[in-house]
Amino acid sequence: MSITDEELALTAARAGAAVVRAMYATPLTRFAKSAGDFATVADIEAEKAILDVIRAARPDDAVTGEESGRTGRDGAERMWLVDPLCGTLNYAARSMLVAVNVALRVGSAVTAAACADPFAGEVFWTGGARAYVRREDVDERITPSAESRLVDVNLDPPFPNAPAFRAARLLADPGFAERFRPRVVSTTLAVTWVAAGRRAAYVTDGHLRDSVHFASGIALCRAAGCVVTGIHGEPLHTGAGGLVVAADPETHTALLEIIARDGR
Repeated sequence: MSITDEELALTAARAGAAVVRAMYATPLTRFAKSAGDFATVADIEAEKAILDVIRAARPDDAVTGEESGRTGRDGAERMWLVDPLCGTLNYAARSMLVAVNVALRVGSAVTAAACADPFAGEVFWTGGARAYVRREDVDERITPSAESRLVDVNLDPPFPNAPAFRAARLLADPGFAERFRPRVVSTTLAVTWVAAGRRAAYVTDGHLRDSVHFASGIALCRAAGCVVTGIHGEPLHTGAGGLVVAADPETHTALLEIIARDGR
């Protein structure tokens, strides 16, 4: 292994991001998926570019790709989780709010992750201990901050905990409006922004274990020192599921109080 796992994740994410940039605003063939979802030819080509990088360096590792599914040996200890274009609808509508996510799970832990912003020229990455952003081959350590008071709320389905919990109800809660300012960007790049201090928090419902969409952002937030739990404060991937990631304990506590109040 002449390249480290974290550098491989970063290199693979950059390869996918290059495809996403190159195909932006071109005619995009769409491929229907379930529940009104779709992929574009850009999703597929970006995933191919990512998988080519990973397989050349780690041919024995398993991979789960958003578009190609799972490949590799059953029960493999090492599993790459690949989301080649997070924010496909944004992208198809010619909005630049998208991400390219690559993460490596070894056993039960994500040990390396990268989230590329194809249009800002940034790649957020971690090898597990700390989190960084790379711009033009220069790395800068990132740290969370709640100063912005901006909180992204994911309003995309599915909503497995409805009606007891619906993220949309946060937007109408007076306590939320007094303390925070809501944002909805419809890409998990927003999770990474919490790690980077650009958002105070992020909230979503869903079962996120081994999620190709969320694995990278969660790993980055943990490495940066964010508070990361399920929607009711339980350890991630237990209980009701979902995700609350906050820049600091105070912000996290405030969000949990609002969530509990709205669920009554």
